[in-house]
Amino acid sequence: MPSCRLAVMALLLLVACGADPRERDGTWRPTGANAANLRVMIADPAHLDRGVGDPRGRGRQAADAIERLEDDALKPLPDVRASTVGPSAGGGGLGAQR
Repeated sequence: MPSCRLAVMALLLLVACGADPRERDGTWRPTGANAANLRVMIADPAHLDRGVGDPRGRGRQAADAIERLEDDALKPLPDVRASTVGPSAGGGGLGAQR
């Protein structure tokens, strides 16, 4: 009798595994809305196949920075402790002497 239960449970598991959860009623299915929206918003349909460079882009700067990184020739970082803002020579605050 226990082997019969085991066989029935194995059969039920096999049947349950065969069902695709994406095919259940009420499950969202892709409709192609993203692709349709993109086609509506794109200025030139050819841009969907190949991109267009940005003339305002800073690609050369980025490429130079990567080359310096690869060549181990990085530029030194600016000293953030050297501030151009500081106490002025003229007084006038609460602690000023008269």
